[in-house]
Amino acid sequence: MGINATTYIWMDGALKPWGEASVHVMTHALHYGTSFFEGIRVYETPEGPTTFRLEDHIDRLYDSAAIYGCAVPFERATLIDACDEVVTANRLISAYLRPIVFYGYGEIGPTPTPQLPVHVAIAACPFGAYLGEGSRAAGVDICVSSWRRPAPDTIPTAAKAGGNYLSSVLISSEAKQRGFAEGVGLDVNGLVSEGAGENLFLVRKGKIFTPPSSASILQGITRDTVMTLAREDGIEVVEQALPREALYLADEIFMTGTAAEITPVRSVDHRPVRAKGRGPVTKMLQERFFGLFDGSTKDQWGWLHRIENEKKNAREAAIAV
Repeated sequence: MGINATTYIWMDGALKPWGEASVHVMTHALHYGTSFFEGIRVYETPEGPTTFRLEDHIDRLYDSAAIYGCAVPFERATLIDACDEVVTANRLISAYLRPIVFYGYGEIGPTPTPQLPVHVAIAACPFGAYLGEGSRAAGVDICVSSWRRPAPDTIPTAAKAGGNYLSSVLISSEAKQRGFAEGVGLDVNGLVSEGAGENLFLVRKGKIFTPPSSASILQGITRDTVMTLAREDGIEVVEQALPREALYLADEIFMTGTAAEITPVRSVDHRPVRAKGRGPVTKMLQERFFGLFDGSTKDQWGWLHRIENEKKNAREAAIAV
């Protein structure tokens, strides 16, 4: 899916025109992958543009940077307000937000020194179904990749860091070259880990199973959302190690992520999943999830961050001047 350019990007404390939010070719993050980022959805709701679990995403952004000893040069509240600001400035009613923290230009060498600048940018753009229009109902075909996910003692997969996604590039690229919508990586022990950009869930005999955090996964915020919604509806969710063949024996499989939302899996390695697409558990979870944005699911967890009208009007007035 291509990037739909908008008008403004928030960068280092101010809005900049999209084309002017640039960095030097010798930027440290470009050479060594020292960036930390988030993907955040803004949904159109009856109350206006609403960001999903914004505070949780911003907290994870700071956590990712902290794992690598990177100090984010802005307070959390500033970045939360900046997310509102960039959505409003671009006059979006739904969007995909991409906050990113990265080491800038200053020196050659992998070790960031205290003198190396840290930059923060937040982009917002329109964004549809990540794994293809119609995938929420029809499902997608996936494969197990020949590429393994990083071992726990190599790079920390709990960090949503730019360098970590080289693994995702290999897994997803191989899958698409073979004609699949997405690939799944196994961990260092040959057990199921996650998709290139999604967490993975299996439904078997009325229970939901998902790999644990020790399986080299990113502990997704949508993953946590689905587990919470399922347990709220009385469905048992089990985090445990899963062998590859569990994928071939599942009644239902679905993938989760900010971009993927909740996408059912139709087949794995050309083997049809028993539900042959979206099964009843996946459908129920989709309804509960998307119901958060039309009001049919009560937000009892405080997940919805509504862009305040007062702030919105003030920003629109400032932009008009």
